[in-house]
Amino acid sequence: MRIIGGKLKGLRLNTPKNLPVRPTTDLAKEALFNILNNQIDFDDIKVLDLFSGTGNISLEFASRGAAEVVSIDRSIQCINYLKDTARQHGLTNIKTFKADVFKYLEMETEQYDLIFADPPYDLNRIPDIPKIVFEKQLLNADGLLIVEHQSMQNLSQHPAFVEQRKYGHSSFSFFKMLVS
Repeated sequence: MRIIGGKLKGLRLNTPKNLPVRPTTDLAKEALFNILNNQIDFDDIKVLDLFSGTGNISLEFASRGAAEVVSIDRSIQCINYLKDTARQHGLTNIKTFKADVFKYLEMETEQYDLIFADPPYDLNRIPDIPKIVFEKQLLNADGLLIVEHQSMQNLSQHPAFVEQRKYGHSSFSFFKMLVS
C-alpha cells in the first residue's frame, strides 16, 4: 500500500501482518481518488472514515489536505497503527476512535463533507450504513457518502444512491443528499 497523492505522495505503508483487515487495493484507491479529484476540493473538508482498518484511506485524505479526518475502527491494533503513522508523518488532522461503527453512528451528531465506509464484505448490515447516515443527517448539504463493498452486492435501492463503480471484486457505491 502507498499514498498516491498530496504531501505524502509515494509513501509506502508497511502495515503489520497481524491486522484484521482487507485494505482497499492501490488500483481501486487510485480510481476512487481520480473520481473524487473531479468532484471535490480536498482542502478543508471534514471526512469520516468508517471501518478505517489500516488507515489507508484516512492517510490519503489527510495527505491531500483534509482539515479533519475522523477514523473509526473496533480494532485497537488498527487504531494504534494509524495513530503512530499519523504522528510519525506529522498528520495532526487525523483523529482516531476505537468503537463499533454502528454504535458510533447512532451517537454521532457532527456533519461531514465526505463519509467513506469500507466494512468487512461479509457484514450483513452494509445496507444499514446509508440508511443511518441519511436518517441522522450526518452529511453536509452537498456531502458525499461512499461505501466500498463486493461487486455482486447492490445498494441502489436507497433513494440517495447515485452510482456504483466496479473494480474487480470491489465496488464503490456513491450516495448524495437529495436537494429539493
